[in-house]
Amino acid sequence: MKILGITGGIGSGKSTVARIIYDLGARIINADRIARRVVRRGALSLEEIKKEFGEGILTEKGSLDRKKIGSIVFKVPEKRRKLEEITHKYIIAEIYRKVARLKSEEAELAVLDVPIPVKNGFLDIVDEVWVVVADRKKRIDRIVKRNGLSYDEVINRLESQMSDEEYMKIADRVIENNGTVEELEKKVAKLFVRQKTG
Repeated sequence: MKILGITGGIGSGKSTVARIIYDLGARIINADRIARRVVRRGALSLEEIKKEFGEGILTEKGSLDRKKIGSIVFKVPEKRRKLEEITHKYIIAEIYRKVARLKSEEAELAVLDVPIPVKNGFLDIVDEVWVVVADRKKRIDRIVKRNGLSYDEVINRLESQMSDEEYMKIADRVIENNGTVEELEKKVAKLFVRQKTG
C-alpha cells in the first residue's frame, strides 16, 4: 500500500485536495476528524486537557468547547504546545491503527490529511508529501467564511502555524490553490494519475 501525505496551513485547501483524491478512489485518514474524536466526552485526553486548562474549557454538557480552547491556545504559543503535547499521542496512535487496518484490507492507496506534519504518525509513514499553499488573503477569506471567526481570530490561527516556506521544505509536490475548485480538481487529477502510474 502506498501512503500519500497531504498537508498545508489552515485555509490552504488541503482537505479539499484530500476530498478530490477520495473521489478518485483513495482511502482517506483525516487527522482533524480523529482529533475531534479523541477529545470527546469521557476520553482520557479530555481529562488531561481539563487538568491542564481547567473546567472553563468545557461546555455545559461536559464536552470540549473548541471555541474557548481555541481562544486560549491560538494566542499563547506555550499553551498551544501543551495542548498538542496532550492530544498528539492519542491522534498518532489512532492514525497508526487506521493505517494498519487499511494495510490488512489490502488498500492500494491511503491518504493522510494532516494539518501539522509531525515526524511520528506522518513523515515516518508516508511515501510522498503534497503541500497545499494559497495566498494569505485567499486563506483569510476562506477561513472567515467557513469558520465564522473574526479577522483577529483568523490572524492568530495563521500566525500560530508553520509558514508556507516551512511547509514547502518537506514537500515532494506543491499544489497552489488560488483559483476555483474546478481548477484545483484538474491539478489534483493530473498529479494523482502521475502518482499512480509513477
